[in-house]
Amino acid sequence: MSILEYNGVGMVAMVGKECVAIAADRRLGIQAQTISTDFQKIFRMNDKLYVGLPGLATDVLSVSAQLRYHLNLFQLKENRDMKPKAFMNMVCIELYKNRFGPYFVEPVVAGLDPKTNEPFIAGMDLIGCPMEADDFIVGGTCTEQLYGMCESLWKPDMEPDDLFETISQALLNAVDRDALSGWGCVVHVIEKDKVTTRTLKARMD
Repeated sequence: MSILEYNGVGMVAMVGKECVAIAADRRLGIQAQTISTDFQKIFRMNDKLYVGLPGLATDVLSVSAQLRYHLNLFQLKENRDMKPKAFMNMVCIELYKNRFGPYFVEPVVAGLDPKTNEPFIAGMDLIGCPMEADDFIVGGTCTEQLYGMCESLWKPDMEPDDLFETISQALLNAVDRDALSGWGCVVHVIEKDKVTTRTLKARMD
């Protein structure tokens, strides 16, 4: 088993029409043993930018604190919000700096451009190699199931309500087929004027 799969996680980000969504399960486990059912894996960076950190739980906490620190420094210095693409590059640099003793996380970035409200999603590996997408990004221990669900359900230019339904069904059905993730999920739908966060109840076994 890879160390990235030690705690178990299912995560997905999806693009809609002038909106973007990111969702993750809530389980924290040690392999097959469940420790907690409300572990936070998605972190708010600013009003239109969220980052999800699938991977080793200890490194999730370390990396989220480090990214928050660097983002705050940027906002103090520049007096403006960081664009999602710039944030993705910052995450890549932070991970690549530690490539010889890497953090065991594979970040998923989702957000809207502060000025144009253009949706942006991207994923990285544990040493910061980025991959941008215009449909969806998956991560965690149930990536194969998520790819199948997302390729079946995703379609271009979905409205926020349709995007929420699609990402929820994709994640709920994918984690049901993975023993290491599940126990409900949390979904953030980011629009130009608001962020809607919903917690979904799933099979609790």
